[in-house]
Amino acid sequence: MTAFHEVLFPLDIALKSAGGPERRTEIVSFGSGREQRNARWAESRRRFDAGYGVRTLEALQAVVAFFEERRGQLYGFRWRDRLDHASAAPGQPLSPLDQGIGIGDGVVANYQLVKTYGAGFAPYARRIAKPVAGSVRVAVNGVEPTGGFTCDITTGVVTFLPGHIPPPGAAVTAGYQFDVPVRFDTDYLEVDLSAFAAGAIPKIPVVEIRV
Repeated sequence: MTAFHEVLFPLDIALKSAGGPERRTEIVSFGSGREQRNARWAESRRRFDAGYGVRTLEALQAVVAFFEERRGQLYGFRWRDRLDHASAAPGQPLSPLDQGIGIGDGVVANYQLVKTYGAGFAPYARRIAKPVAGSVRVAVNGVEPTGGFTCDITTGVVTFLPGHIPPPGAAVTAGYQFDVPVRFDTDYLEVDLSAFAAGAIPKIPVVEIRV
């Protein structure tokens, strides 16, 4: 796997950009008018356009420098999604009870951070691989420990230390902020400074990657 750079895309630009989740669904239509729908992807994939966040020449130069250091599409990086970057519900503070990440058995020490969307019909559990450093809080059976665990911010895996492993049947929950692992979706940035000065927005596509 090509190396991933643990660096955040310029935050002021990312938070003004456009984008969201994408899925791939195959639809077969029959003569009767009925349809057969199949999910081609088990997980969604985010796409963004950083161009909407570029409003000044300085911002554009910062993006070009970031693009060059990533070698275009070659290296991944962190992206902050303005719409969805925390475990808590919109407008609510982070809590170690936000998201269930597993049930203890007295043996397993490692738990992957996940965020679950929906609850009634077909909940979707999204793996969170890039939590923000210092933001992760955990609880075991509703009690937040003062220590006894670590979280790898490059994988999103919470590890309980010996003597602190969740007992059988204990609910393990977590609260956190997170970034999206992405790469540029182009090896060519077309910049027309005359058009930019007139208000045209450069297109800077970014796509989520699996890490």
